[in-house]
Amino acid sequence: MQTRDRQSTPSELPFPQRTASVSRKTKETDVQVSVNLDGQGNCHAETGVPFLDHMLDQIASHGLLDLDVRAVGDVQIDDHHTNEDVGITLGMALAKAVGDRKGITRFGHFVAPLDEALVQVALDFSGRPHLSYGLEIPTQRVGTYDTQLVREFFVAIVNHGQITLHIRQLDGINSHHIIEATFKAFARSLRMALEIDPRRAHTIPSSKGVL
Repeated sequence: MQTRDRQSTPSELPFPQRTASVSRKTKETDVQVSVNLDGQGNCHAETGVPFLDHMLDQIASHGLLDLDVRAVGDVQIDDHHTNEDVGITLGMALAKAVGDRKGITRFGHFVAPLDEALVQVALDFSGRPHLSYGLEIPTQRVGTYDTQLVREFFVAIVNHGQITLHIRQLDGINSHHIIEATFKAFARSLRMALEIDPRRAHTIPSSKGVL
């Protein structure tokens, strides 16, 4: 009796390991980021900016990325340079780890609730950097963290990860809840976009054949 060959599951397909490590040093900061796109959600973040560390943990945990982020910066001035340069280096690491983008789902979207806050994120690993940012955060600070830095972080990721990113706040009055819902929605969208689509095998997910 003939039997059909067992088809490989997506996790068994022969895709290379998608990891990257990037270092970036300026007169203002020294940042090292390592990422595993097919991780378990593990995070080690030491940036000198506690709220940023908390948000990086959200990206790892909900995006199922393994992240190691170390940064030393001029936080005695303010958190701006460290926040931006961590975003830049993380964006570079994501772009390096995803490589030529063959086989990825490419698009991702998620709506994340956190108590009264509700934030929608949609993204495309398009190779074309763009950010549409629709958060209205009611306070200037969460703890010691300047809430204006949320936008700067995502600008940095978008430009250096070559991602199209749309962020929309659907509801929310608590600054911490709005920001954390944003990072969770970004993480889940990232996870969706970076998943390998076995039907695409090793092809680039574009009608143009290039991203």
